[in-house]
Amino acid sequence: MTRTPHRIRRVRSTLAGLVAAALVAAGCTLPAFAPRTDAESERGPDRQVTPPGGAADWRPCPEVATELVGRGAPEMRYDCARIAVPRNWGDGSGATAGPGSGETFEIALLRARSTTQRDRIGSLVINPGGPGGSGVDTAVYLSFGSAFGGLPDSVTERFDIVGFDPRGVARSSPVKCISDADLDASFGYDPDPTSQQSFDGLVTLSQRIGRACGDRYGDQLPLYATEQAARDMDAIRSAVGDDKLTYLGYSYGTLLGATYAQLYPQRVRAFVLDGAVDPRQDLVAGSEGQAKGFERAFDNFTRWCAANAQRCPIAPDARAAVTSAIEKARTAPVRDPQGREATAGWIFYAIVSSLYTEAGWQELARAIDRLAGGDPSEVFRLADAYAGREDDGRYSNLFDANLAVNCADEEQKPSVAQIRQLQSQWRQQYPLFGPALAVGMLTCVEWPGQRDPYPTGTADGAPPILVVGTTGDPATPYEQTPALASMLGVGRVLTWEGEGHTAYPQTACVTNAVDAYLIDLTVPREGLRCPAR
Repeated sequence: MTRTPHRIRRVRSTLAGLVAAALVAAGCTLPAFAPRTDAESERGPDRQVTPPGGAADWRPCPEVATELVGRGAPEMRYDCARIAVPRNWGDGSGATAGPGSGETFEIALLRARSTTQRDRIGSLVINPGGPGGSGVDTAVYLSFGSAFGGLPDSVTERFDIVGFDPRGVARSSPVKCISDADLDASFGYDPDPTSQQSFDGLVTLSQRIGRACGDRYGDQLPLYATEQAARDMDAIRSAVGDDKLTYLGYSYGTLLGATYAQLYPQRVRAFVLDGAVDPRQDLVAGSEGQAKGFERAFDNFTRWCAANAQRCPIAPDARAAVTSAIEKARTAPVRDPQGREATAGWIFYAIVSSLYTEAGWQELARAIDRLAGGDPSEVFRLADAYAGREDDGRYSNLFDANLAVNCADEEQKPSVAQIRQLQSQWRQQYPLFGPALAVGMLTCVEWPGQRDPYPTGTADGAPPILVVGTTGDPATPYEQTPALASMLGVGRVLTWEGEGHTAYPQTACVTNAVDAYLIDLTVPREGLRCPAR
């Protein structure tokens, strides 16, 4: 998760990669081939929506898995439901005044249930992060089992796996207000606009995006805030029939889970928060932390490249090769056969995309090498996977939802002049990622509407909550893991000494600890650290 509109979900060509993609939610973004969302808010004749407070009306939906990965998982059944929730929860029971009063959003759910299920505990509710990632898609990916990087049988045999698209995301009353042209311009823009004219151009683009969303949604924009979505989670808990919630949240999903735990501590059964976000960081601190995290991950990539020259065609100096590619693109971008230009921005997002998993390092090296030879196809593939951009140039609503949530959450924001200063300052400290993370704050600065910040206190009365962190995580740097655990007051830290974004279920050590907690409520010993391999 990032507190700027820069997110990623790695997309692979194999099923194993698709499942892994569900876990790199900084993720973050939807797979590039996720179903379109433009018309998904329109009600069809066979669409059943459970009214507020009702039990989910499950209907078979094997077609969702077929659309995503070509088939369903063996011995797994898929059912879908839609529940209505108040647009404005207000005091927690539904607002009687203010924007959205008396109106509802529809929340889409998917349940993956093993046909060999035994001794059922309840539902394991999933959120992949973003904000903007689809929990419906993620539940499908995770249902394919540990052989493909999904959840182990020990979990799927005891729980229904329930994914949901949060309000405004994908199938859940999706917010859509940014044109494809503006998204192309945003991703393709120079990540470090040094001249005042170039910087001002990015300010203008951010203003245009904010104005378009304000014109379309007006005073409804604050209703996409995290606290509202956390209250939706309690409606989901009730709809699936659980007295207490069992939850697995990745990246931004840790913020969503932490907010729920503060609002409803007595309704927490077991929470796994993987890829932790520190809710007490403001926009500037969160952006700088991520700049530091990505710079650290890139250094790890360059060291790997130097030590593995046979697998890294840009060895021995990967940093020089990457920065040279960006610099050349500023004046002479490589074009593909259709005339699309691999600008500095698209190269930057290909780099970001590749750092979410260690497996992406070799892909990054290959992409930069091929770009030097005049072929930008791999750069576009990586960047488009990050952006949720389809081959025809259309986008999902990932970044519309991402901005709607992130910007509604942010109470404090820097001025444009402060951002300009930070751009220069962070260029010295974090040369590749600092400027981009600084100017990335412009969109929320120019975002219209009121703010609705989430709570940042303890979860008094909740049981122990497992907070998982990865030492090489670029998107949610490890330092945020103990910070979140400390804030909650009931957090127990589990550390993975690995690379990439999020840890479960990457290794046996992590998997065993998390599974024992989810199934038996056995809390890992204090200070448990799992090796990279």
